[in-house]
This record gives sequence, structure tokens and C-alpha cells, in this order.
Amino acid sequence: MTQKGPPVCNLISVQIQLLRDGLRCWLREYWGANSIMKSKEHTRQVRNMVLEKFKAGLGYKKISQALNISRSTVQSIIRKWKEYGTTVNLPRQGRPPKLTGRTRRSLIREAAKRPMVTLDEMQRATAQVGETVHRTTISRALHKCGLYGRVARRKPLLKENHKKSRLQFARSHVEDTANMWKKVLWSDETKIELFGHNAKRYAWRRNNTAHHSENTIPTVKYGGGSIMLWGYFSSAGTGKLVKVDGKMDGAKYRAILEENLLESAKDLRLGRRFTFQQDNDPKHKARATMEWFKKKNIHVLEWPSQSPDLNPIENLWQDLKTAVHKRSPSNLTELELFCKEEW
Repeated sequence: MTQKGPPVCNLISVQIQLLRDGLRCWLREYWGANSIMKSKEHTRQVRNMVLEKFKAGLGYKKISQALNISRSTVQSIIRKWKEYGTTVNLPRQGRPPKLTGRTRRSLIREAAKRPMVTLDEMQRATAQVGETVHRTTISRALHKCGLYGRVARRKPLLKENHKKSRLQFARSHVEDTANMWKKVLWSDETKIELFGHNAKRYAWRRNNTAHHSENTIPTVKYGGGSIMLWGYFSSAGTGKLVKVDGKMDGAKYRAILEENLLESAKDLRLGRRFTFQQDNDPKHKARATMEWFKKKNIHVLEWPSQSPDLNPIENLWQDLKTAVHKRSPSNLTELELFCKEEW
């Protein structure tokens, strides 16, 4: 009895598997030996030769065989020439971004939704999705879309009724002329500390000398003492500047008005039909104070609550404090004197 051999289909399967294994081995050896050559760019001379042969009528395959370069490279060189008219390497974007487009868009949405979010929080969020990047990478991504980290401005806390009253104030005065605002006498009080002005100062210094005495600004607990001032001003200039002794109450406020308000209006040539501005402090809105205005026939500007930022005298106070502290007063007497001279 003769022994039967393996089925023909099994022999074919074995041959196919051997062919696949041999092809994989050859590819590994080929790419290993040509990895350096594969990543190397062709010279401009080679690219020009590709273009010359293409203009001479040769096809991609013949150009590839003649120059011993891959057909895909020939196609890429000719495609670039057709699109840009040159074979020179074009400017590139450089290193690929570490942030994916999806993560970058997510960061931009988060910063727009929560402006107070920190770079550390966003850095941790990117790490959770598998993209570990530096804080500066995140900040650069935000800068490209116009988002920059800035110091948040401090503004009065506004509730809905405050917002409505401010809007009503704006609507009621939107048609007012410049002459009307020239007739307004603005007023407010402020506290000025002897050493308490917190404006930024810059010093030219070397590394590790930040705490040297010549590079620091001396500070004193509680500002070294302070004075309270009450002032007026209009578009024509400044009015009286009054030092307030002790605690300000309704009676003291009315005494200041009695002694200084009409005289300031006269000095500024506002006439009798001027408008007086004050905030809604309880001593300002007290019944006795409002009766005093009515008795003197002084029109008081209706003022929305929680709106010190609408009063231009706040800018004047800042200028005054800056000018006074440049003169470096050494005691409260000098502080008062310098305030009145700068005012």
C-alpha cells in the first residue's frame, strides 16, 4: 500500500506563509540598511534633474528608474513644482505641536468659559488626557487666539438692582450736553497714608540683590498714620480741599458743606444753577442733609448705588497720591501740606 502525501491545499498554505515570512524579513533588513538614506533629503540638483526629465516627456516610472529614486518622491517633487513653481524647500512649521488640535480647542473653551482658571489647573487637565506639556506651551496656545493673562481689575460688587439703577442713570443722561457736565461739582472723600502708597516702583538691580536696602521700598505698619480729606472739583478746576478731623458724621458733613461748597462753586464760576454730585453714603442722604440742600436751592445729582467707578474724582485722588508721595513726606503735617499744595 502506498502512503498518501499531504493535501495540495496544505502545501499551498505553507508556501504562502513562508513567502510572507521571507518578505517581512527582507523588508526589515532593507529599511534597516536604508533608514539613514530614507530620511535624507535629495539635493536641489537631483530635484532639478527630476523636473528636466519630466519636461522632456518622461513618465514617473522612467524618471524613478533613471535616477534610482522612488516613484512617490518623483510625484512629490513634480507636485510641488506644479503648485508653487519651484523645487526649493518651502518654509516649514518646525517641530510638530505637542498639543493636539482637540486639546488646544478644549483649553481655549475652558479659558473663555472660566477666565480665572490657572495654568496649573489647565496643565493638570491636559495630563489627564495623556498630553503632558509645560505651562508655557499652554500659554502660547492661548496667546495665538488672543487670550492673555492680565491682572483682574477690582470693581464694586453689583447686584441686579445696582445694575438696573446704573443702566437707568446712563439712559437718563445719554442726551446730556457737554455744557451740562461742565456745571457738575464732583465731590468725595479719601484717606491718604503717610507711607501707604502702593504704586509699583522699578529698580535696576543685579541678581540676588532684591532685598538690598537700595532696591526696596520701606513700609510702616498701618501706613505710618493717615489723614482724611474731602474735596471738590469740576471741569474748571479744583475746589476746596478739607482735612477731616475725627470721624465724619452727618453734622460734620453739613458743616463742611456750609463752609466750603458755595465758596468752591463761586471760585470755579459755576453760577447758581450748578449740580452737586455726592455718593449715597447714609450721612449724605440723611434727612437733615437733604433739607439743607433744599434750603440752599442746590440741585443734587441722583447717583446710582455702588458706583464709585463712575465718579471722575477717583482719578484725581490717584494723581494726588502719586504726586504727594513723590515728595516723600516725613510726617502727617508735611503730608497735609503737600496734599494741599499738589491739589
